[in-house]
Amino acid sequence: MDPIKLAKLPDIKPRSPITTLDREKYLGQPDTFPVDRVAPLVGMSPIFIRKVVGKTAPLTVDDVILLLDQDAYAETFIRRSQVLDHLFKSEGPRESALLPEPESYDIHEGNVLQVLGHLPRESVQCVVTSTPYWALRIYKESFWVQWADGESCPYGHEQTPEGFIRHTAEVLFALSRVLRSDGSIWWNVMDSFNTRTQIRGNALEALHAMQGKDKRSWSEHECRRYSAGHSYLKDGEQCLIPCQVAERASRMGLYVKSIVTWAKTGTLPEPQNSRVSRNLEYVIHLSKVRTPKFDKDAYRTLPVAMGGRDPRTELDKLSDVWTISPSVGGDGHGAQFPLALPGRCIGLTTEPNDVVLDPFAGSGNAGVAAIKLGRRFIGIDVAKDYADQARRKISRAMTAPWPVPPARPLAGRPRTPVTTTDPARPWRPA
Repeated sequence: MDPIKLAKLPDIKPRSPITTLDREKYLGQPDTFPVDRVAPLVGMSPIFIRKVVGKTAPLTVDDVILLLDQDAYAETFIRRSQVLDHLFKSEGPRESALLPEPESYDIHEGNVLQVLGHLPRESVQCVVTSTPYWALRIYKESFWVQWADGESCPYGHEQTPEGFIRHTAEVLFALSRVLRSDGSIWWNVMDSFNTRTQIRGNALEALHAMQGKDKRSWSEHECRRYSAGHSYLKDGEQCLIPCQVAERASRMGLYVKSIVTWAKTGTLPEPQNSRVSRNLEYVIHLSKVRTPKFDKDAYRTLPVAMGGRDPRTELDKLSDVWTISPSVGGDGHGAQFPLALPGRCIGLTTEPNDVVLDPFAGSGNAGVAAIKLGRRFIGIDVAKDYADQARRKISRAMTAPWPVPPARPLAGRPRTPVTTTDPARPWRPA
C-alpha cells in the first residue's frame, strides 16, 4: 500500500487498547511455521524456543500459543493478541524486483518498508539515521503508513509510545535483511514525555511559545497531544523510548553493541520547574554479529567536522558519550542531525566504497557525509520535497570545494577554515 498524504494530522490521545489473546480461536489448527519466523515475533532466540517446545521441527499453532504463555515472552513489532493472525497472513520476507546497487548515490521516494523490500539481501554495510520523534513534531509533509500491527499513521505520530516503539522495531527488522553480516546500524532517537502539549513544527516554534510570542489558544493549534488514558504512563512522565527500542532489537536477534549518549551543545532551554532540562539524545549501535567491522582509528583521523575527536571536549579514548553540536536546521527540515554525527558512525564502521543507507534521509546530511568519505549512499524518504532536497545537497557536495572548519571555537579564538587538497575528491586520512 502506497503512503497517503495527510491534509491534517489527528490529535494524539495515548489510550492503551484493551486486547487479549483469544487462544480458543486457534487451538488445534494444523498450520506450522519455521522457528526463524516465529522467533522475532515472540522475542525469544531460536535456541530458547527449542528448549520450550522440545523439538527443532516447524512449530505448530499450539507450540506458538505455548510460547505466548511463557514468562519470557515479550512484544516486538506485533501485539501478543495479533501474533498468530500475522503468521497466518504473512509468508515471511519475499524478494521483490531488486534495485541495483548505487554507483555513487541513489535517493528513493516512498514508504521505507516497501523500498527496503526492493534492496538486495545483505547489500548495505552501514545504516545511519535520525528518526522522527514520537509526538513532538509536525513535518512539512505527513503520510499514512499501514503497519504490521494494524495501525495506520505517519511514523512518529502513533497514538501511544508503544505504537512508535513497535513501528521502530518493524523497520529495524526489515533493515536486518539488507544489512551485511559484519554491518552496523546507528539509530539516533530522542525520548519523549507523556505530557499534554501542542505539537509544533520545529524547535523555533517551541522557543517562540516559551517567549510568549505564540498567542494561539489550545484549540487553535493544528495538532495537540493529550496525556490521559495510558495503561501506566502518568502525565509528565518520561516514556523511556530509546531503551525499549534497544531491548526489542535484541529480542529480534540483533546485538545491542552500545547506547551512545549524544551530549548536545547549544540546545534550547525547557520551561520546567519539576525536572532537569533535556540536553541529550541517544544513538543505538546495533549489529548482526558479535564483532562487526569497526575501526576505532577513524575517531582520531577524521576531521572534527566529519566526526573526528574534538580535543577540547572529548577524551582520546572513544567512549559512549559524544559531544557534538546539533544542526541548526537551515534547510527547512525540523530534525536533521549534524554532519559530524553520521560522519563518525560511517567512519567507524565502513571502508571506502561500502554502501551506507539512511532510511529517513530528510535533508541528506548522512548522504553528504558518506560521499565525502568515499562511500556509496542510498537514501529513502517518503516526502518528495525532502528527497529532492537531499539530491541537490548531495550533488553539490560531490562537486563543490569542501571546507573543513574546526568545531565551534573557544571564546576569543578565530575560526580558520581548512580546505582539502583536492576538494572534488573524498577526504582520506594521511
